[in-house]
This record gives sequence, structure tokens and C-alpha cells, in this order.
Amino acid sequence: MARAPQAAVATSARIIVIGAGAAGLATASRLAMGLSGASITMLDKRREHHYQPGYTLVAAGLKSPDYVLSSTREWVARGVNWVEEAAAEIDPVGKTVTTDAGQRLPYDFLVVATGLTLDYGAIEGMDVSRIGQNGLGSVYAGPAQAAATWRAMSDFADKGGQGVFLRPATEMKCAGAPLKYAFLTDDFLRRRGNRGRAELTYNAQNRVLFSVPIVAERVRMLYAERNIRVTHDHVLRKIDLDRRIATFRTPQGDAEQQYDFINVIPPMRAPEVVRNSPLPWQTGPWAADGWAEVDRHTLRHVRFPEVFCVGDIAGVPKGKTAASVKWQVPVAVDHLIATIQGRESAERYNGYTSCPLITRVGRAMLVEFDYNDNLVPSFPGVIAPLEELWISWIMKEVGLKPTYLAMLRGRA
Repeated sequence: MARAPQAAVATSARIIVIGAGAAGLATASRLAMGLSGASITMLDKRREHHYQPGYTLVAAGLKSPDYVLSSTREWVARGVNWVEEAAAEIDPVGKTVTTDAGQRLPYDFLVVATGLTLDYGAIEGMDVSRIGQNGLGSVYAGPAQAAATWRAMSDFADKGGQGVFLRPATEMKCAGAPLKYAFLTDDFLRRRGNRGRAELTYNAQNRVLFSVPIVAERVRMLYAERNIRVTHDHVLRKIDLDRRIATFRTPQGDAEQQYDFINVIPPMRAPEVVRNSPLPWQTGPWAADGWAEVDRHTLRHVRFPEVFCVGDIAGVPKGKTAASVKWQVPVAVDHLIATIQGRESAERYNGYTSCPLITRVGRAMLVEFDYNDNLVPSFPGVIAPLEELWISWIMKEVGLKPTYLAMLRGRA
């Protein structure tokens, strides 16, 4: 388990952190606490910070969009130089980053925390500006779109009809979110007395509902109890927003589904600045979408040892969640500081991530697991991971955000 550095290490090292999302801010904060005299530069143009774990609550009508918004400036640690420009080119051989404004910044160490790109353009006919209209939902696109998705889902819960849910074939952040939203839609239909007027279908992209087998089986059982139909090997390829028809790629060819409400989850890939650099995997399952080639236990790049990659961009088997960031960042920072000190770090990231899997309003399963699909509950004997509990719901709705914000300051 990682620990925070105990004393500031004197150094004149030049460190660049690309990205001011959860991973970038947490990294910069920990570096600022752990180092004295370092030049720490963070690159990002976005001035708004989004608490993305709250998107589902906004899309369930339980929180307003303001709940997930704050100013990036508020979380930038003292001693960190925030450059409000985007990284446009990464040269890990020359150890430089060039910004979109043309600045060429040399570094001794680089932390890549760019997050990922939502590739809505890969779905033929998709139009993000129409989220919230004519039965189209998509929780991931942002706070306003999450709120618009709630309005569309609420309208569906009033009327019933065909509800369609899905996930992409790519890696994705918070893979439990599409499952949660099918559960929530079922719950709102029941609360309004319209469940009998609706048919819900979840289209899995492969043969399972979740990457951890015991969790997949539990979700399958709950879906069966709630009459949520499951189809497998269905990947959304095209959508006709006017006619409300979604076209899925299947092993048997294209399959069309009519819908009255659909929650579209786009393919997710590494941002261009990483895809166009030497940092992605060269072969294997993460090569095509450009995920960074890092050692899964240290988050250090395997070919460029001065580079660490944390958060969504890291090409590791699990962990595109804020919970993963919480455990990845201390490990990467400890290895970086150890290198400055000329020592070896023993810290290891075991793939820990967690998913407060909402199953209805007021109930959730707090699923925590590692690279080996072991369940690793933080509160054994108190919270049963596969039970629908009110306490797990409270942790999601109330307890998670303070921990997240403390993480941004490097204190959790």
C-alpha cells in the first residue's frame, strides 16, 4: 500500500504534469508536498474541474449540475505553475513537451495524466448537441448532458416504451456506470407505476456484464429479477436520432433496435497527443486505442523511465476510476521521488479500484477489486460487497466526494 512522502526532498528537477483532472491535480499536489526546490509545471487549458463520479447522480435527478463543478484554480497546489495551455506534442526522447501555443518545455520527469477522449464521432449519426431530445441520453458527455439525460429518462419513466442500454467495445472509465443507469431507469419506472409499460434491454459488448466474474453473475441475477433483458456481442455502430433506431454490430451482422429512450456510451480512446507520441503500447489489447505502455505495478513507462502515466491514460487492465487514481498516484509519485533520491521504491499498485454500483435509489453494492479479480473490501464484516445496502448508497451519495476532494489536495 502506498504512503505519502514524509519529508520534502530537495531537488532542482524539472517536472511536467500533463492534465489537470483528478490524476493530474492529485499528482501535482503530492509532488509539491514531497519535493523542495523542484520546478513543477502543470499543463491544461480547462478552467472547470468536473467531479465525474457525480455525473450519475445528476443523471438521476438527485443532484444539480453545479454539484459536480468547481474551479481548477481552487485545487492547484502552492508551488505548482499552472500553464493554461494544452500539450500538443510529447517527445520522450528529447524530453520535451510542446504546447498548443508553441511553448517548448524541457523536463527531467514527465507525468502524463491526460485522461481520455470520448469518441462520439465513431457512432454514425450521433449528435452530442441533441442529448436530452427525442429519447437520447448520454451520461458521460458532461454535467449539462447528464442533466439533459435525466430529463429524457424521466420522460421515459412517465410513459414507458423501449429502453436501450449499452457500453462500447473499447476500454472505458467507470465501467459500472452503464449498468447503474439501467438499474436506475428500472427503479424510476417502478416508482411511477409504469414498469409494466416498459421493456428494458442491456446490450453487452462481449459475453459478460462485468469484468469480475462474481460481480457479473450477481448483476445477471439482479437483471433477471428485474426483467432487464440482456443481449451479448452487441456494439452500437449507428443511430438514427429522428427515427429512434439504434444499429448494433453483432457476430451475425447488423441488428436494429427501436427505442424510446437510449443511454449512449461512446467509444473511449487515448487523446491524440498521446496516440501521436511514442508512448502507447506497440502491440496487444491496448495498442489500437493508444493507451500508454506502463508497468502495471509502478505506472512507470516501460520504454521511457522518466515518464509516469496515471489515471485513465494508463494502459493497465483495470482502473479507469477516481478510486484507481487515489491508489495509483501515491505509487507513481513515490517511484518518481525515489529516483530523484537514488533509491528504489517498494510501492506497488495492485490494480485496486472500486465501483459503488447503484441498484436503485437508496441502495448500492460497494464492489472493490484488484487486477486478479479478487474482491478486496475496505470494510470486511461491515459492508458485504455483493449485497444491496443503504450504507453503500450513503457512501456513494455523501461520503465519496469529500474523499475525492481531499485526494485532489494530495491528502487522501
